[in-house]
Amino acid sequence: MPQKISFITKPISKFEIPASEGYQLYSAILNIIRDNNEKVSEYAHDSHIGSMAISNLSGKFKKDGRTNYKTIDPVSRYEFNIGITDPQEVDIFKSIIQPLILKERNIKLDKGELRVEEVTSSSTSFEELLGSVKDSNNPSIGFRFKSPACIQYKNSKVFEMFPHREAVFTSLVSKWNAVCPAGLKMSIERDEIGRFMMERPDTRSYETHSVMVNTVFDKGRGHHRPIFRQGFTGKCTYMFTKDAPQDVRNGILVLSEFANYSGVGSAVSRGCGWVEVEIREVK
Repeated sequence: MPQKISFITKPISKFEIPASEGYQLYSAILNIIRDNNEKVSEYAHDSHIGSMAISNLSGKFKKDGRTNYKTIDPVSRYEFNIGITDPQEVDIFKSIIQPLILKERNIKLDKGELRVEEVTSSSTSFEELLGSVKDSNNPSIGFRFKSPACIQYKNSKVFEMFPHREAVFTSLVSKWNAVCPAGLKMSIERDEIGRFMMERPDTRSYETHSVMVNTVFDKGRGHHRPIFRQGFTGKCTYMFTKDAPQDVRNGILVLSEFANYSGVGSAVSRGCGWVEVEIREVK
């Protein structure tokens, strides 16, 4: 059952974080899960399907003297979201919520802590997502890529640097099929996405990024080195061609709703690929 948890937090003090702070948030959340349930933590960390999608912090930051860093202001509040789509989502959900709410535990980043002031959650089922989509004549799907979407082309080291319809929705088909019940798997082909859809990116909001998502120990140098992924942020509207089959339309609309929980692309647990999606009927 896909779930989304939204947190409003307040810093304990002023401190510095990287410009792409998703990796620190992921480590902090994983530590909270580990302290509450080590087996669930191991599962969340090792899961090949990506148990969680974590957004970056949203709020007002102060400028930092160092390149690629920003400063958290204790006067401000910061929001972030966690999406959970994994079949074991109940245990993961409890292992996050219980320590933060019942035990009033802070979220500890590398150089400071965030106190949780408000938590809200929402959930749906795969069946409800399928049932929520009604036949529509001319839907418009607005994606806002709030953190860098790092979509790796299959069997390569190449990352997409543009919100191309094939890249975005092929990623979502894969994510859906990895976690949905067996009878609900989708068979939308990449060619169908390319043939029956169009994208209209907002060039004013479009940006490219290189994001640190992990570190590995370099034996030759004797210390850890960062691993980077490339991606894009911005707004993009997706629409269908007039001859798009209804089953393709409906499948894409379901995947668009699902994206609000799953994120898009790789490294979603490290703060990449968080999206907000709005579907409208164009008259």
